[in-house]
Amino acid sequence: MSLINGFPHDGVVTVNRVILKPEYSVEDLEERVAMLCENVKTYHSDTGFVGGFVALNSGNISNEGSAAGQAVESDLKDREALIITFWRSFEEHEESHKSDTFQPLFQDVLALCENGNEEIAYEMLWSGAAYSAEEAEQARAAKERAA
Repeated sequence: MSLINGFPHDGVVTVNRVILKPEYSVEDLEERVAMLCENVKTYHSDTGFVGGFVALNSGNISNEGSAAGQAVESDLKDREALIITFWRSFEEHEESHKSDTFQPLFQDVLALCENGNEEIAYEMLWSGAAYSAEEAEQARAAKERAA
C-alpha cells in the first residue's frame, strides 16, 4: 500500500515554504493556492503530477518529538504553510512550471510571501500508510513472538 496512490517508488517530492506577509490572511493564501493547484491538476495530471497537499502551521510544537527545548507555540502560527507536491520526475515538475497558464498564478502566490520562494525537490526514501487495527495487532504479536 502506498501513501500517495500512483506515486512511483522513485518519484520526487517538492516542498515550498510560504511565510505570509503581515498584510495577507490565510484566506488569501487558500484562494491563491487553490487556483494554482487546480491549474496543476488540470494541465499536468497527465504530464507528471501525481498529487499534493498544503499544510498550515498550527502553532503546536511537540515537546515529545522535539529535541530543542520545551517550546510552547510556534511564532509562525497561521503565517507559515508548506505546499508539498508529488511528481513522477523532477524534469516533469520543471516543465510544468514553464507553462504560460501556471506562471501568473504562481506569481500571485509569491506576492503573499515575505520569504520569497525556494522550492526544494526531495527523492522519496520511504512512504507508507498506517496499519489497519487488525494489521497493527498482528504486527505487535509478531514482535512479541520474536522478542
